[in-house]
Amino acid sequence: MRRCRAPEESVLDHSAHHHHTSTPPLPRRSLLWRQLAAVAVLLLAALACCLLQVHSGEAVVITRFGDPVRVLLQPGLAWRLPPPLESAIPVDLRLRTTSSGLQDVGTRDGLRVIMQSYVAWQVPADATHITRFLRAVQNQPEEASRQIATFAGSAMETGSSSFALSSLVNTDASQLRISQLEQRLRQQLAPQLLTSYGVRVVDVGLERLTLPAVTLDATVARMRAERDTIAAERTASGNEEAAAIRANAARDARIRQADASVAAAQIEAGSRVEAARIYAEAYQRAPELYKTLRSLDTLNGVVNNSTQLVLRTDAAPFRALVDGPPGLTAPKSTKSR
Repeated sequence: MRRCRAPEESVLDHSAHHHHTSTPPLPRRSLLWRQLAAVAVLLLAALACCLLQVHSGEAVVITRFGDPVRVLLQPGLAWRLPPPLESAIPVDLRLRTTSSGLQDVGTRDGLRVIMQSYVAWQVPADATHITRFLRAVQNQPEEASRQIATFAGSAMETGSSSFALSSLVNTDASQLRISQLEQRLRQQLAPQLLTSYGVRVVDVGLERLTLPAVTLDATVARMRAERDTIAAERTASGNEEAAAIRANAARDARIRQADASVAAAQIEAGSRVEAARIYAEAYQRAPELYKTLRSLDTLNGVVNNSTQLVLRTDAAPFRALVDGPPGLTAPKSTKSR
């Protein structure tokens, strides 16, 4: 049975059909611009994925499906294929320093020393070594530092065994051989790290050097023995020099004394000769006066304050006191009682 439409439904269908047929279509030019804009956005996105920047102090390794294909070293913009075809891995080329930590090592004379060294290293700007570093430590500087610290500890153990303790710890700077030890450590580490990890060693040095308690006591005892030996040697040398000085002084004194004795004997002989000449002249001029003066000189040499003599007064040399000078008439003396 046919159903008749209601008047309201017929009016709504007519208005809807009229609205659909009255909307105008979009222009073709506007659609074209939209398509061009979408293509430009896609191109810019692809360009952004293909462009990369290489910073100063680093290198960029381009890998294709995980395999390194080339290394970019020059700073600036560079090209690559968009991911996942190619990936960029930055590698730091700056200088780094790694400490070995405190290591208990032995010396040539069987003593123990606690050492701590540092290693200054960097990845050289070379594609071969950069690739080797990337494959060895997966571009992880912390892992490279741990490996380098291990190598440095082994190098200190073998290097210190060639040096005595006195070459490492000494108050005399001329006997220290620390620079030779550092040079040996560098010579041992440089080829190992370059071959194994692609790392170039710039410098190796001792950061700390100390002694355990047992080694410190042995060192103090050895230094005390050395000082005692040096003191004994210097004392013996001083005694030898003092003996030589005393011997030379005694010899010089004897020589000077002999020279003085000779000079005194010569002077005395000359004075005696001169006195004899004077006495001879006096005797020639006044013989009697000469005898009198000689008698008085003899008395002066014989008699002093403590001398007691009993002699005849008319005997020489007292006769000069009784008779007086020759040529004079002696007064008449009274007869002594």
